[in-house]
Amino acid sequence: MPSAPPSARVIAIANQKGGVGKTTTTINLATALAAIGKRVLVIDLDPQGNASTGLGIPRADRRVGIYDVLFDGMPLEDAATVSTVPNLSIITSSVDLSGAEVELVTSDRREFRLREAVDKSALEYDYVLIDCPPALGLLTLNALVASHAVMVPLQCEFYALEGLSHLVRTIERVKRAFNPDLDIHGVVLTMFDKRNNLSDMVAADVRGFFGEKVYDTVIPRNVKVSEAPSHGKPVLIYDMRCPGSQAYIHLAGEVLRREKRLSA
Repeated sequence: MPSAPPSARVIAIANQKGGVGKTTTTINLATALAAIGKRVLVIDLDPQGNASTGLGIPRADRRVGIYDVLFDGMPLEDAATVSTVPNLSIITSSVDLSGAEVELVTSDRREFRLREAVDKSALEYDYVLIDCPPALGLLTLNALVASHAVMVPLQCEFYALEGLSHLVRTIERVKRAFNPDLDIHGVVLTMFDKRNNLSDMVAADVRGFFGEKVYDTVIPRNVKVSEAPSHGKPVLIYDMRCPGSQAYIHLAGEVLRREKRLSA
């Protein structure tokens, strides 16, 4: 397991399907945790850099980032950028990360690059949230090897269920080969539309399969959640009273309660 200080919990937010709410969940969960005084670091491991954009970091200010950590040995603390949200920092992504999958193929200890960076770092954070790319490649593998747990955002639509079993098998393989204590922290249902019977059916199927691993909180479809990234803000900053913001506040509460049970 990663040998970071016990107070630093590393959680990967992963799903190989795009458009399920990974980045939205990462930045808003991070903001909710930071709002109650937790020190949070977001690692933007997606070459698209949407988490960096969503936290208002201009591309011109992304001169160093996660690429420098993975390939140049830069310490995490040197690569981190302080965001406008108090208690929340981010290690940004950049266009350099686009070729990282190919570069990693021939790299030594290619699965352990991020874990080794975490091990070497004096992580002065309570939580490190890793926004994974929408693929089960070497970048996502690095995140899973470096993490204590995985959070899986799952869109409430028919096709979202198809790849879930593949993700679960991947997590099991990573546990056997690289990180024996890795576990699924929970599954969060996103883009839930209470007017749509399909959302209820998908939610029932997922709860039937994963049981208590599925968070009680569901993230609703909400226009404010969609608008917030274009303003470079988490939705909790953009409109704290909207249903999406309130849902992420409740999700943060659930995460903390599970963390308390896990540490008991």
